[in-house]
Amino acid sequence: MNWPSNAWSAGPFGLDAAKGSTVPPVRRVLAVAHHVTAAARLADVVPLLESDRRVAVAYTASPASLFTGGLEEFLRGLGGLVLPWQQAVRTRFDLAVAASHGMLENLHAPVLTVPHGAGQGKLLGRRPGFGPPAARSVTSLVRERLVVRGRVVPSSLVLAHERHRELLGRECPEALAVSVVGGDPCLDRLVASLPHRTAYRRALGAGDGGRLVLVTSTWGRDSLFGRDRDLLLRIAAELAHDGNRVVTVLHPHFWAWYGRRQVVSWYADCMRMGVRLLPPEEGWRAAVVAADQVIGDHGSVSGYSAALGVPVVLGAFPEESVAPGSHIARLGAVAPRMEWDRPIGPQLDAAAHAFTPGVHAAFREELSSEPGRAARLIRGEMYRLMRLPERGDPPEAVPVPLPHPITWDGRRAA
Repeated sequence: MNWPSNAWSAGPFGLDAAKGSTVPPVRRVLAVAHHVTAAARLADVVPLLESDRRVAVAYTASPASLFTGGLEEFLRGLGGLVLPWQQAVRTRFDLAVAASHGMLENLHAPVLTVPHGAGQGKLLGRRPGFGPPAARSVTSLVRERLVVRGRVVPSSLVLAHERHRELLGRECPEALAVSVVGGDPCLDRLVASLPHRTAYRRALGAGDGGRLVLVTSTWGRDSLFGRDRDLLLRIAAELAHDGNRVVTVLHPHFWAWYGRRQVVSWYADCMRMGVRLLPPEEGWRAAVVAADQVIGDHGSVSGYSAALGVPVVLGAFPEESVAPGSHIARLGAVAPRMEWDRPIGPQLDAAAHAFTPGVHAAFREELSSEPGRAARLIRGEMYRLMRLPERGDPPEAVPVPLPHPITWDGRRAA
């Protein structure tokens, strides 16, 4: 992050908390973001307690990730109080909430973590180097981040599905004692958004009879866009006409690494052909609800799409990067592979035959063993850690907002 080294945010935290206080908080909470992907998931979870007038929430960014580009702007755009990391690790809180791991052991608070994607589906990337290769951990369950200097870091490790306990037991058995099955808040919001599908389609420019194709790529050289830098241009040339609408979702790490202006510049020609490019912060979930078909890879968006009833064609699928037995591995076993030397449209149409209602339902069941209950379960766990009685009615999943595709005038992306 690029906060000035001497910056210090005044507010209801730390030794000077009482100086400007009007409504003294009963509990103080820190929301810790590692990158935009994790920050977006925190934006699903932290509001579950922000409306409680007994609770004051601050945000900060952990410098543990390579992909912090755009994170400061995202956090400040939420309108919350943002603390520099050096202040956050020198202040006591009643709870810290994170959607990733790394450097959380430096905090002075019980830590609750939630997944920032669709469960544990990928293996950690192998580092380059000169030593022999070794087995890779499952992302988000890396033992070296969950256990630091002989102590489990999280006080509560929220898992989306009961079967993830078995995976955690293999990767980091010490953390089983703090694991909690809390469901998937993102999936719950997607399901709650289904009645708004028509509104999302209109916002994305899809006519009543047109086909909306969602093109989604995770990050890395083995991703959909990592395999071919001109792939979106080819898809646009073949599909973006005759009432069809092509909408593109790129992993936030892609944006963080290259910068917003660069990414938009690279795909400005596709946008001129009618492709809708969605920003990394929000919009992809509305696009999943609106989509008729998906061209994807082993990223979470492909998994959520299959769970929501949308046929998926895999344009890239690196078997060696997928966790065996995971929902993403199942997607690789079911979804057809795109053959790029053949026309795209007929392959998309044929994909529907691979996805029956029962197949879609099975994908949804694999993502969460507590469907529709994530908000209640996660909020209850946060209040338990704060040692504070809950107030108000049980929370419900909130539909996602309308999507706002990026516009580009050659000078500035908006």
